[in-house]
Amino acid sequence: MQGVTASRRSKLIVGLAAGCVLWTAGTAHADKPVGGEATPPPQGGSDGKGGLSASVSNIKVTYPTGGGGGGEKGNLGTVDPDWEPPACWYEPAFSPERLKNFVDSDGGGDVGIHESWFGKGLWTDHYRDGKPADNFDMHAATNSSAEGYKDYNLGKDGYFWRGVAPDPNDPDSWDCGRIMFWVDAGKVPDDPNAPTPKTLAEYAYNKVKVPDTEVELKPAAKSTVNLPTWVWLDKGTFNDVKVRAALPNTGLWAETTAKPVALHLNPGTEDAEVFPASGDCQINDDGSIGTPYTKGAADETPPCGIRYLRATDGTPYQLSASVTWQITWEGSDGTGGKLPDGTFETTQDMNVQEIQSINR
Repeated sequence: MQGVTASRRSKLIVGLAAGCVLWTAGTAHADKPVGGEATPPPQGGSDGKGGLSASVSNIKVTYPTGGGGGGEKGNLGTVDPDWEPPACWYEPAFSPERLKNFVDSDGGGDVGIHESWFGKGLWTDHYRDGKPADNFDMHAATNSSAEGYKDYNLGKDGYFWRGVAPDPNDPDSWDCGRIMFWVDAGKVPDDPNAPTPKTLAEYAYNKVKVPDTEVELKPAAKSTVNLPTWVWLDKGTFNDVKVRAALPNTGLWAETTAKPVALHLNPGTEDAEVFPASGDCQINDDGSIGTPYTKGAADETPPCGIRYLRATDGTPYQLSASVTWQITWEGSDGTGGKLPDGTFETTQDMNVQEIQSINR
């Protein structure tokens, strides 16, 4: 994305003008989206079922196939520079009972992505005593008054929903500017930023974890000028990775699948040839790449490999191997489709010696 668009700038200006401050008992805090980074959202109290922080989602991520080991987050980079996962969405945060317990025990934390209430007074005024509160609706570009609730809606079947933004500093996170509001059980809010299976699929994209791409070479330690270096990976090295993202208390889920489709070689120098000429080695159905080197094939052209034309001089070339992963998804409502391909690159040292022939 190149800078901030005019429409996004207008959101920032309107959002600042409509920063919500509630003049009731307690203290309200609204983040400012212009003039520097937004203040990090305070980590509010919890009822033990999830913190009251608008940067933390309740979406549950599991790995039905691969990808669950190692690392704290996904490691795929998208090939589409303009694609971004959702900046924000709404999701269930509290049942009536849990909200009451939270307020009774703490009563401080994020009531929206860009607004925090400190002290019990604001919470009890709005969610217990029915007093209205300021509510900024980005889509209507108005700062309206949200109706209050009586006794936390105890006895009703449903949940209080709240906006979530993985990065509250993202200007588009102001699209989910409503403070926590009620939704009956089995329904999703009538809002453009209500979650959908596609929302969950895009969220899962950033949770995909793929294996490193270090390839096997022959010879393993050093390549030789003008002789091809064979590149391959044994079968089963690359398998599909499936990530399931489910949003509790909604019935919504999506599974995002990453399928390896090609390996691209970059020899790390212009003084080299790659095979095939595109540098793209196809991944076979069994997960293997290329063909293992066999004795006597030194002068043959490998289906996947490199021929270096100049020796290294103490500093190895940086051979990079990047795998392209095709991303698809399917959701709980039968929808599905494609997301931008992802890539993951691994770099390894490549030493090349100045010997015209070698006995392999």
